[in-house]
Amino acid sequence: MSEHPNATLIRRGYEAFNTGDIAFFVESYAADIVEHQPGHNIMSGEYNGVEAVLGFYGRLAAETGGTFRAELEQVLANDQRVVAVHHSTATRAGKTLDCRTALLFELRDGKVVDIDTLDDDVDAWEEFFC
Repeated sequence: MSEHPNATLIRRGYEAFNTGDIAFFVESYAADIVEHQPGHNIMSGEYNGVEAVLGFYGRLAAETGGTFRAELEQVLANDQRVVAVHHSTATRAGKTLDCRTALLFELRDGKVVDIDTLDDDVDAWEEFFC
């Protein structure tokens, strides 16, 4: 059984994220993409547009000294949405992050238009990024 093309796209996105392949995101994200980060910490908020989302990724790398990793565990896809579950790890200011996160991607015309973050341990994220 072959994988849904949207699942393949998101798998490639995880590879790009973990290797710093910015060109992939410029190509596969819609210009008006929105990424939502929950909580009340320095990384929380809504990031509007490709530049803002890429800025968020850059800040995530900077805040963690390049240690943040999102190891993909599962991908479920249909024609409009993809759910990806990953294991998040990082170190920052003597703290360690180690938890699972799900991202809900919405796609339109083969491009990512919206990303919603769902954390299994919101308190861990709040403590890590306070």
